[in-house]
Amino acid sequence: MQVPTKLRPVPSDIDIAQTATIIPISTVANNMGLTDDELLLYGPQKAKVNLDVLKRLKNEKDGKYVVVTAITPTPLGEGKTTVAVGLTQGLGLMGKKATVCLRQPSMGPTFSIKGGAAGGGYAQVVPMEDFNLHMTGDIHAITAAHNLCAAALDARMMHERNYPGDAWTKRTASPERPEGLPRLDINPYTITWNRVVDANDRALRHINIGLGSKADGFPREASYDITVASEVMAILALVSGESYAEALTDMRQRIGRILVAYSHAGQPVTTEDLGVAGAMTVLMKEALNPNLMQTLEGQPAFVHAGPFANIAHGASSVVADRVALKTADYVITEAGFGSDIGMEKFFNIKCRASGLKPDVVVLVATIRALKMHGGGSAVVAGYDLPQEYVEENLELLEKGCDNLKAHIEIAGKFGVPVVAAINVFPTDTPAEIALVKRIAKEAGAVSAVPTTHWADGGQGSVNLADAIIAASELPSDFRFLYASDLPIRQKIEIIAKEVYGASGVSFTPLAGQQIDAYEKNGFGDLPICMAKTHLSLSHDPKLKGAPKGFVFPIREVRASAGAGFIYPIGGDMMTMPGLPAIPAFMKIDIDENGKTVGLS
Repeated sequence: MQVPTKLRPVPSDIDIAQTATIIPISTVANNMGLTDDELLLYGPQKAKVNLDVLKRLKNEKDGKYVVVTAITPTPLGEGKTTVAVGLTQGLGLMGKKATVCLRQPSMGPTFSIKGGAAGGGYAQVVPMEDFNLHMTGDIHAITAAHNLCAAALDARMMHERNYPGDAWTKRTASPERPEGLPRLDINPYTITWNRVVDANDRALRHINIGLGSKADGFPREASYDITVASEVMAILALVSGESYAEALTDMRQRIGRILVAYSHAGQPVTTEDLGVAGAMTVLMKEALNPNLMQTLEGQPAFVHAGPFANIAHGASSVVADRVALKTADYVITEAGFGSDIGMEKFFNIKCRASGLKPDVVVLVATIRALKMHGGGSAVVAGYDLPQEYVEENLELLEKGCDNLKAHIEIAGKFGVPVVAAINVFPTDTPAEIALVKRIAKEAGAVSAVPTTHWADGGQGSVNLADAIIAASELPSDFRFLYASDLPIRQKIEIIAKEVYGASGVSFTPLAGQQIDAYEKNGFGDLPICMAKTHLSLSHDPKLKGAPKGFVFPIREVRASAGAGFIYPIGGDMMTMPGLPAIPAFMKIDIDENGKTVGLS
């Protein structure tokens, strides 16, 4: 195992990453028990793993399955990825075979205000540049497949308009299909399939397309989403199978079920109806195999899929988890945002799709976030923290721990042991850390452990690793929150009341009509993927702590039939972020040696 020397003060993430000793990825794979012919190399430092490895390893016992989630975060994030990586490194120092499974970050946030998502400090996945930029091209494949469908949709509407009546049959007839293609008669006001691009581009939120002559398309209002919000991305994350062929078949079927619009008669229109599902699958063939990289201390890191955590389930791929579980003692995977969003969806959606059962929940908390929930001043990305966040304030902290208690209670509803991981910052005091530990254990966590992985790497997470090993031996009575065959409205109400603390749910007339249409067309048995803010347990980002008694509003309900879930929208959800006045890309460049600088 490689353990980099820890410098003080801690250098920038990119400096640490670029001075790291990186093991050849074939060596990392061989240490996992993978063979060279099971790797699809993308240079010496990253590779895809052929999913046929699952056939060879099918009789191997699965390792322990650990999911990392968090309390309700500040806009800065509370370090789930660094905790996941640091914990993996800590387990490695204890002689355990550990693998971390993470989402692939979008280049939108990387070039905007958030920066990269490879972890940080001495708890990172490397090479950092590859992790955050392009990697093996999976996001580009998703963009291409998604936009091919969008082009097919608009082309079909244009041609059907331009060839009315029998002219359409004559135009589309062939020896194999003398009757021609069926007329789909798509209602443009029901289209739910936008175009996508992997960049924050607010100018594309509301656009007009098809302008010009009769041959230039079908004129209508449209918009772009960021690529990670694509249903194709959610499908990639949820595909399952015992081999590459099985997983590819599952992907093909899911892509064929994608619902893009309705006809004027109210009939669903899918990618299969458009005849584009096969070509979309071809574009996704290589993306199906999970990407293998490594931590700073040489443990395997699968980085595969990155669905938007607000409107999708926000977790990395099932297939990466399945390979990791066959090759490691402990698999550390991450669920997006707090337990009310990422973890709830991880359990109710991802675990339904995979059949896998988690052994431990790691709940990441920071003292700064708890102070915010206790009534602290607003935390704004790009600005210094207000004074109360860098000075001891036990009263503010204790009040904010209501949020911590709520998240421990949420995790407890699924029957999985909870370990609270206190992500320690230099300004945190011993009295503050002790207070959080006490409250977490009183609330039901089996243990609460400070971790200093950012500054100390795996050594800073050894105590957390020890707690995870102990917790993974406890009984886990994992269960879903609801039965999938319940009516859609009832499933939504269960989540709103049991997870968010709402007293009830309100539905707009539009949402009610959409629910009725989905149930009528056979989508009622799908699990629910609630789309809401990550900055509050409620739908309102201004409601901090553990709000109760509010009515959760559902303004619209959409279906990701291919991915396999219904997503109700609570409040205003943004699927195309914008760039700030001073975006992160302004600092990114290459030096005289061609090395990337300024990436954070």
